[in-house]
Amino acid sequence: MLTKGDKVSVLDEAINGTVISVKNNEVLIESEDGFVMTFFVNELVKIQDSSNLMNSIKRINLEEITKEKTEPKPRSFVKEKKDKRDVAVPEFDLHIEKLVKNKRGMSNYDILTLQTETAKRHIEFAIKNRIPKIVFIHGVGEGILKAELDFLLGRYDGIDFRDANYQKYGLGATEVYIRQNNK
Repeated sequence: MLTKGDKVSVLDEAINGTVISVKNNEVLIESEDGFVMTFFVNELVKIQDSSNLMNSIKRINLEEITKEKTEPKPRSFVKEKKDKRDVAVPEFDLHIEKLVKNKRGMSNYDILTLQTETAKRHIEFAIKNRIPKIVFIHGVGEGILKAELDFLLGRYDGIDFRDANYQKYGLGATEVYIRQNNK
């Protein structure tokens, strides 16, 4: 209940003031700007006097506050488990522009030979270093390099291959799986 002298704030308005009188359900206040206004009791909220607020702040233990600020709180880390399949897969781009600086003067045969030799070198490296999966990016084109790559991969025992992830590479890549022999 509000009494004369209480500090109040008006709900939904930016008005603060002091209660002058209370009659039934109506409260007469003087705003901080010196205007006298009438409000219903349910439109007002009693606010704490700032001097009382300072007294309540002094009661808070300052040592506890400084202790909270100086002690580091333990951090909690949630480590995401990585799936074994998420290991970075080596990708080898067989586009001629990626293999040589200038292809001028090279015939189609020379280009295809260089691309297949590069693929063969990477396959041998992957077998030797026990890399389980590699990806060759050959592009779509007329399909000549893809056909040559399929022929090359078919000559190896312990190697499976298929078209790579369509969402990532489109139709222009081949995934190569190398089965590991336990020796």
